[in-house]
Amino acid sequence: MTTDLSRFDPRQLRRTVLEMAFAGSTVHIGCAFSIVEILAVLYRSHLRYPGNDPEATGRDYLVLSKGHGVMAQYACMRELEWLDDNAIRNYFADGSHLKGLSDSRVPGLEVTSGSLGHGFSVGVGMALAAKRLGTDQKTFVVVGDGEMNEGPIWEGALFAAHHQLKNFMVIVDENGFQAMGRTRDVLDLDSLQRKLEAFGFEAVSVDGHDQHALDEAIAALGQSAKTAPKAIIARTVKGKGVAFMEDDNRWHYTRLTDDTYRQALACLDLEPAR
Repeated sequence: MTTDLSRFDPRQLRRTVLEMAFAGSTVHIGCAFSIVEILAVLYRSHLRYPGNDPEATGRDYLVLSKGHGVMAQYACMRELEWLDDNAIRNYFADGSHLKGLSDSRVPGLEVTSGSLGHGFSVGVGMALAAKRLGTDQKTFVVVGDGEMNEGPIWEGALFAAHHQLKNFMVIVDENGFQAMGRTRDVLDLDSLQRKLEAFGFEAVSVDGHDQHALDEAIAALGQSAKTAPKAIIARTVKGKGVAFMEDDNRWHYTRLTDDTYRQALACLDLEPAR
């Protein structure tokens, strides 16, 4: 992994998420925070965008299937200067082109997602197209562990394995929650690593907030000689980075107040944006 950890610094990415959520009085903070390190490592070290162009021919694909975590992706897009400060500060204001879910009309967002399970299958199709065209493009799909309840995920997994899509990698944000409760209580899927291996994937589990471990896992699977599609189960904490949000599912739908905004920034040891 590159030694320049100042780019895509998770603390600054979380600050941007807080800025957006506060400016727009929006929700989905906790589920954005749990994928910050995953996206930071992907953008910093693995995704290729020739000319820093989000629509470049030959780019790698990042599909945020758990589209409700999109503020974390917007934060990365700000770092890439695909979004300016004005877009962040006017999130959800009249005229804003940024939605609360991933929308493919925004350059840099490959898929319109939010209806859970579908982004995975679209990503499989992208990987199949790249294989048939003979390009070296890779497709990375980020899904939530609650999203793994959806049938299209497993249909797509069977398809990816059948077509030996080694250029396809799914990263599961295993934060233990979904909108209505703990994933194990809503529908217990037991070991996602074992299940994906049974479906023909080459799979590993890592700490989803350990950037070095994530980087090594992505690199190792990417260099594997096996023709199987790849999977990383990233063990994460919903609300990671802000103590009073961590492992508290209320922050799936809770909006920031003036006080909680300042308290959250203090947890990150940051001052409010001016």
